[in-house]
Amino acid sequence: MTPLQQFTESLEGQNILIVGDVMVDAYMWGNVNRISPEAPVPIVEIQRRERRLGGAANVAVNIQSMGGNPVMCSVLGNDDESKEFLQIMYDHNMDKRGITTSDNRITTVKTRIIGNGTHMLRIDEEMTAPLAATDEQMMTDRLDKIFKTMNISAVILQDYDKGNLTPAVIDHVVELARRKKIITTVDPKHRNFANFHDVTLFKPNLKELKEGLNIEIDESSAETMKRDLDEAALLLHQRQHIDVVLITLSAKGVYVCDFRQEEPYSLIIPAHLRSICDVSGAGDTVISVITMALAAGLDVETAVRYANMAGGIVCEEVGVVPVNRERLLSELASLQ
Repeated sequence: MTPLQQFTESLEGQNILIVGDVMVDAYMWGNVNRISPEAPVPIVEIQRRERRLGGAANVAVNIQSMGGNPVMCSVLGNDDESKEFLQIMYDHNMDKRGITTSDNRITTVKTRIIGNGTHMLRIDEEMTAPLAATDEQMMTDRLDKIFKTMNISAVILQDYDKGNLTPAVIDHVVELARRKKIITTVDPKHRNFANFHDVTLFKPNLKELKEGLNIEIDESSAETMKRDLDEAALLLHQRQHIDVVLITLSAKGVYVCDFRQEEPYSLIIPAHLRSICDVSGAGDTVISVITMALAAGLDVETAVRYANMAGGIVCEEVGVVPVNRERLLSELASLQ
């Protein structure tokens, strides 16, 4: 069986737990034909509105698009927006057992205004304070129940810095996964960067890496960049006991270093040439596909190549969209 066959045949049976900050992605699509007389800004005549699952929930949409069964664990506000979020989940036939609501929170909504196919403005309604103690307990209780009642293939910790991933929640879910020898992957943000320990894979982008470790990366050549990235990856491995460090480099591709070998193995995989339209949500797609590939038993390099391809595909469309499974598998097959 080829790696691609192994990957394809494993997708349907995977229960992927996503723990982190979920939100509503709202879109207002319209046309721009004139400038406002009140200020030098374009007037967008709205033609249609759309609401989608966003943030960590976009990871769930990608998992489902690939054929897996996503299970989200997050705390929403007790508000109209959370009801709308749950309705979208219902419409997508998604498992809701890990979603709770709290009077202490508001539901995050990101509204994007798009005129003539161009992203013009984003409006954020959010709360970024860490979970209150009662909400933190409610979340860890849900996690305990999920691990007891479901066969989880892998765990994704998806941090959007909105407060759901507190140090206590992170430690709790990582320990639950460690006991059952379940793969854990992380898409971090700055506030919790140093709180992720003993995970399988850690995936910051270059900006997050530099801020999280307070370092500079010499990007003047491929050689100097890889040298500095090797040093940064080793620092992460030593400080936080991370097995695999994956750093997304935007147009330069992705860097990966696997410390599970006797000798650490690292490389930079170039990005595929594409007509980039919108990079929103590409990181969600990358963490989704690489997690499913690792859960399928693929080696790290192959898993990263698959995820790199998937991230490029979603950048060709406007807005946050999940990867199309058939297109991804077709493009991967053409490279064999």
